Amino acid sequence: MRAVVCRSYGPPEDLVLDDVADPTPGPGQLVVRVRAAAVNFPDVLLIAGKYQVKIPVPFTPGSELAGEVLAVGTSARFQPGDRVFGTTPTGAFAELALLDAHAAAPVPDGADFASAAAFGVTYRTAYHALRSVAQVGDGDWVVVLGAAGGVGQAALDLAVAMKARVLAAASTEEKLDVCRQRGAQAAVDYEREDLKSRIRELTDVGAHVVVDPVGGPYAEQALRGLARGGVFVTLGYAAGAIPAIPLNLVLLKDITIRGMEIRTFTADHPDEAARDMAELHQMFADGLIRPYIGARFGLSDTATALRHVAERKAIGKVVIDVA
Repeated sequence: MRAVVCRSYGPPEDLVLDDVADPTPGPGQLVVRVRAAAVNFPDVLLIAGKYQVKIPVPFTPGSELAGEVLAVGTSARFQPGDRVFGTTPTGAFAELALLDAHAAAPVPDGADFASAAAFGVTYRTAYHALRSVAQVGDGDWVVVLGAAGGVGQAALDLAVAMKARVLAAASTEEKLDVCRQRGAQAAVDYEREDLKSRIRELTDVGAHVVVDPVGGPYAEQALRGLARGGVFVTLGYAAGAIPAIPLNLVLLKDITIRGMEIRTFTADHPDEAARDMAELHQMFADGLIRPYIGARFGLSDTATALRHVAERKAIGKVVIDVA
């Protein structure tokens, strides 16, 4: 089979498309003929050797996929031919991929492979942040930083579905137009406007929740735009810099700062994780949420897709069409 291979840590352009051995399923595993795979910012960090967890080279990157079951190991709950989607630490950017059966789910009727592949990581991250960490309620003002990106679009979609009011913050008018189309009630260009002032003007009382997958210079501005007793959820640092927050702001405004990391959330909070996953999959099955796919690339153009994400050009999800 053909697979994208990271032979040494570096930029996306160092990846190679190579012929590698077909995978064989072990107990509880599936071999999936990949039809679509989604690109996430952590993929860029993994191939550069800069993620929290370092994957030994060589490896095939990619953590989200959808396709058809080709073969099953013992104790697997699927059959060859089933349409499935799921997540895996690595291996999605290939014609065939191994997937643990417990990490797979049936593709709902009415959903295509691209939407199913793009659904997993970002929507899980956003829903855990909104539902379990921030406990967003009806009518709450939720500020989403990087609202046109993968996690940002998922947070926007889910906050709207949860009947919250969303203020989308992004870096271009094109990105903000997409956010408005997806249900944002207000929008701020944080490259050209004062984020703190605009949050207060547009929400009247300040935000109840900030969801921040971006970091950098925007984090403190957004935190200053929180209302008293607000919750700030930090999810990542796509802007490249980890912000330093003045703790006196937390003290004076009774603010709560929480972190949420998708890799460890299930182990740390198993009951909330199980509940969130059941609710999220039901929303997807019912057609209440569908990822916005802003760009699609072929398997041979995986490096270009990763560069597109690395340079923060992506609007919504970026998908690799494998077959």
